[in-house]
Order: sequence, then C-alpha cells, then structure tokens
Amino acid sequence: MQMMLGAISRRVSCGGSSASFLGQSLRVGRFVEFTSKFSSIVEKKILLQPRGIGHVRDFCHLILSSCAVSLRPTREVVAGIQREATMQIWSRPFSSDNGDLIDAVVPFMGESITDGTLAKFLKNPGDKVEVDEPIAQIETDKVTIDVASPEAGVIQKFVAKEGDTMEPGTKIAVISKSAEGVAQVAPSEKTSEKAASSLSPPTEKIEKQKQKLETAPVTEKPKSSSSPPPKHAATEPQLPPKERERRVPMTRLRKRVATRLKDSQNTFAMLTTFNEVDMTNLMKLRSDYKEAFVEKHGVKLGFMSGFVKAAVSGLQNQPIINAVIDGDDIIYRDYIDISIAVGTPKGLVVPVIRNADKMNFAEIEKEINTLAKKANDGSLSIDEMAGGSFTISNGGVYGSLLSTPIINPPQSAILGMHSIVTRPMVVGGNIVPRPMMYIALTYDHRLIDGREAVFFLRRIKDVVEDPRRLLLDV
Repeated sequence: MQMMLGAISRRVSCGGSSASFLGQSLRVGRFVEFTSKFSSIVEKKILLQPRGIGHVRDFCHLILSSCAVSLRPTREVVAGIQREATMQIWSRPFSSDNGDLIDAVVPFMGESITDGTLAKFLKNPGDKVEVDEPIAQIETDKVTIDVASPEAGVIQKFVAKEGDTMEPGTKIAVISKSAEGVAQVAPSEKTSEKAASSLSPPTEKIEKQKQKLETAPVTEKPKSSSSPPPKHAATEPQLPPKERERRVPMTRLRKRVATRLKDSQNTFAMLTTFNEVDMTNLMKLRSDYKEAFVEKHGVKLGFMSGFVKAAVSGLQNQPIINAVIDGDDIIYRDYIDISIAVGTPKGLVVPVIRNADKMNFAEIEKEINTLAKKANDGSLSIDEMAGGSFTISNGGVYGSLLSTPIINPPQSAILGMHSIVTRPMVVGGNIVPRPMMYIALTYDHRLIDGREAVFFLRRIKDVVEDPRRLLLDV
C-alpha cells in the first residue's frame, strides 16, 4: 500500500493524470482493504504536497467512479486541507506568493478611534520609499496619522483613493521590493501616449470640417415688423450662477469641532461675565527681564504664562470652577490641567498643559511653545489633547477686542483673552493712557453661581495687574 501511494503522490506532484493509474490499482487490488487505510495515509501524504488541493479532487472523483464507498473519510480530508490552505493564506497578509510585494496598511489609531479618512498620499506610484517613511496621511476627528512603508522599495500601486474611510489594518498600497512590477508599467504608458498622439491629427481635421459646416451662412426669412410688443414679466432676483460656487466636504476634525461646540450649547446653561485688566505692570515685568529670561531658559517670556499662573491661582481660590457635573454628582478635580486653544489651518485643537499648578513661568512657556509647534505641524497625539480641567482661549492674537467663548466639554468654564488696546483710564483722579485688555469668563450656570464666577475673574485681574501677589500668595 505504501508503495502504491508513493507512486500516486509522484504522479500527482508532477501534474500528471492519476485517473488511469489509480483506476487500475483499484481493479487489481483488494478494494476493501485499500479504502480502510486510504483516509489515514492519504491525509498525511496530501498535506505535504506544495501544489495545493487541486489533485485531491481527482482522488475523490476516482473513488466515486470506481465503486460506491463511504464518503465520510475523504470529505473530512478535503475539508481539513481547505482549512489548512485558508490558514496559510491568512497568516501572510502583508506579502505576495513570491515574497516581493508588501502591503502597506493603516496602523492602530488609538483606543477611541475606529476609523479615519484617507486625507492625501504623500508619494506617487513609482516613487522609492525607505522603511518607516510616510506614504499617506489618515485624518481622524482628533489627530492626523501617518501611514508608513513597512519595507524599503518602490510603490507599485495604490489600492485606495483619497477620501475613502479607512479602518486599522486596511490595505492602502502595494510596495515592491525589487521594483519589477513598476518597471513593466512604464513602457505601456509610453506606447499609449504615442498611440494617442498618432491618432490626434485625423480627429483635428474632422473637427475643422465640422466647424466649417457649422459656420456656413444660413439665409433667414425677414421678420415681420408687426410683432406685438413684449410683455413685461415680474422681475425675479438675480442669483449668482452655480459655477461661481464650490462645494468642499468637511474634514473630520472640522466635523468633530462643530459637533462638540453644538453639544456644548445644547448641554450647558452658559453665561458670560466680563472684566478689564490693566496690563501695565505685566508688560513692564516682561520688558525688564525678557533678555535675562531668554538667556537663562532659552525661551521668550510671553503673556500666556502670566495668565496661566493667574488662572491657577483663581482655580485654587474657587475650586468649583475646576469641577464638573457628572449625572447627579459633582466631580471635584484635585489637579489643574490647563487646556490652551490653538487655531490651525485644519481646525481648532486644544492641547493640555499637565499639572500647571506645579510649573513655573519658564516651564509653562516651554510647554506652550512645544504644543503650539506640534499643533501647527499636525503631530499632536491623542494623549496631548485628552483631559483638561480648564481652558484659556487667546483671541487677542487675531485682533479680537471682545468675545463670548464657548465651554470645551466636559469642562465647566473657559477664559477668553483679547487684544491689548491703549485707552484713557482714570488713575488717581487723572486721565492717563493705559494698555487695557478685556477678559471674559463663560461658565456653566448649572454648577457655578455668578458670585464664584465674578470672584474668579476678579482674581485673574488682581494677579495680572500686580504679579507680586503670586510671590506673597495674597
């Protein structure tokens, strides 16, 4: 029996027909003894065949055509081989049969992100790429993620289009290690271009002939002079033509910002209170120590660090501003994480300064500069934007004089800074010019009463107008 199956397996591996050989063996030998051992031995033999399971169906067909036998053993063998083949294919999702083609897939984007939009390709088919070199960008409702090349090679083709919704693990490109597939495409493109150029002259001649026929003079009958005067219809408003309008789909970040802001308006009972701050002393402090500050800390001294320190002092004096409503409970946060609203070309992002109450002026300025650069580059991570217990929005950098900011959920308040304008103020009974800034606090009136809100904003004003209060804690 072993010799017979050895001969059969050799015939199968060579691709030859096994019908006549197996048919003769079944007619000469004892069929009952053969079929009893066939299922146990063939399973071992056929699983070792690298040519697949195509010839196994020939074996089943031979047994059925020779005589009636039990089909259960052979079906189990074929089913097992099909499962084995499926497992082998699934275990190699990133390479082709010959190992030359590698698939570039969408990476893991975060626990709270299930999909994203393919924003743009950074490379073109035929470009060379190195290992971990970005080839595309996936835009989510929080961050922009790069899709990197898993191997060095040449991009053979893209299997996705810009604007498609991508999930983690989705294939977007095929990369060839040897660049053979890309080299074969170039000649066909050249020939198609030559063919198109060779066919262009006849088509131009035909179009010219059509134009001559269309421009031929046509005799018209003279119109009668007794036509009735036109009736004056009601005038309708002249709307601009549709050709002057552009419809552009919203980015995921813009849709996310719009949803969160509208949810904020629908959820919170928002109320805004205002005050004004004399910036004279803070500006003098900055001008006196800006050079020494840069020399020691390597970063410029700005106004944001002063307002962050003032906000920390105000939150420590009024802890309810740092709290939030959760169902029927109030959560008091014993930490202070200040979110800084940053406007980018793609939309508004709010990175977070962690443990701002434990940082000095220099550490705050360095952290703000780092987060601002990442925001403009689109390299902010989800962790750098998650959380936050209070937000500061500086609309003054754009020239805003006064505004009512919207709360950033799940926070309960937001401080709005504005532009510095020199105005006449009464100081000591005299009218003098002073650099003034309007500040606004929007808060959730369900949790925060007007008394706490006004006291908090008053603390901001006192600390900014006299920074020495931070040293004395008064």
